[in-house]
Amino acid sequence: MELSVSFQQNKDLDFKKALQQRVNAYFLRTGLSRNHNPAMLIKTVLLLSMYIVPFIVILAVSLPFWLVMVLYFVMGVGVAGVGMSVMHDGNHFGYSNNQKVNRWMGLTMNMLGADAYNWKIKHNKLHHVFTNIYGKDEDIDSRVILRFAYASPLKKYHRYQHIYAWFFYSLMTISMVFGDIAKRINYRRRGLTNIDAGIFRRSMGWLIISKIMYTFIIFGLPLILTDLSWWQVLIGFLVMQFTAGSILSLVFQMAHVVEGPEQPLPDAQGHINDSLTVHQLKTTSDFSRGNKLLSWYVGGLNFQVEHHLFPRICHVHYRALAPIVERTAKEFNMPYYVYDNFFDALRSHFKVLKRLGRAQVST
Repeated sequence: MELSVSFQQNKDLDFKKALQQRVNAYFLRTGLSRNHNPAMLIKTVLLLSMYIVPFIVILAVSLPFWLVMVLYFVMGVGVAGVGMSVMHDGNHFGYSNNQKVNRWMGLTMNMLGADAYNWKIKHNKLHHVFTNIYGKDEDIDSRVILRFAYASPLKKYHRYQHIYAWFFYSLMTISMVFGDIAKRINYRRRGLTNIDAGIFRRSMGWLIISKIMYTFIIFGLPLILTDLSWWQVLIGFLVMQFTAGSILSLVFQMAHVVEGPEQPLPDAQGHINDSLTVHQLKTTSDFSRGNKLLSWYVGGLNFQVEHHLFPRICHVHYRALAPIVERTAKEFNMPYYVYDNFFDALRSHFKVLKRLGRAQVST
């Protein structure tokens, strides 16, 4: 049976109240919706097009093999962009105040070959609540031969993970495409799905159908409609997945597995001696907040502190909310971690990977 973890309910109330009031005041002052705006709608169309249009071109136009691979690369950039900017907000119920719109935006993940339902369990239920808690947050659980938590077992080969980790990062989306069915069953066994048996069976049926449809479209259509051989289609698929996996892995790792953010462990009774709000501050970092192009593409995930505090607010507002959150945190002597640029965060992640390959416990 999994350990139940709880946070202090009546702690840091003044800070939480002040922060909420100031964020509410921002929206009242500006008259803006907490959800999407016209720029977000344009962004959604552009990112979906980055994924869909190159594939249509591959199917419709006879091109040199190298150019086909370039288009698969662009598709990979589109996959990551849709995942970070469209699917992410939809599955957090922050894209729109209309839940049907949120559901459809969230289901773009199935169009990418993965599964929105699994993602909501892994991300919303586990990562966002138990951020950086080993054994609860799957994002820092040991995977294959990677070690992301000081509390996880240390193996000899981890000494070199700062060298080989980058390849395994590229496999992230492939593991989702081909591992979702087993993961859904595992979540059911762990009691993480809260639906009855009949609904679960139907959901499994839809998951299997969506995987078959994705496989037919991504592999079947190029084989039927183009002169590409099976191995060329396979290489194109891998180029797309390696591109998307590398981007997504790096963006998420640089928010939590860097110097600064903690990896707290509960006591024997499962208690964390912080409120959930302060726990998010202690375990999360922003990076490259001044880079508008990066912020646009990654869906504001470089504003991870703001996202973890306000996951149901559309990411288009995080740039404006960040100074409010940082100022309030400093006023109440709360931690607020931020890296000025992308490469500073990347270097920090590299250092932490190296340290995790050698250190048994956090210092």
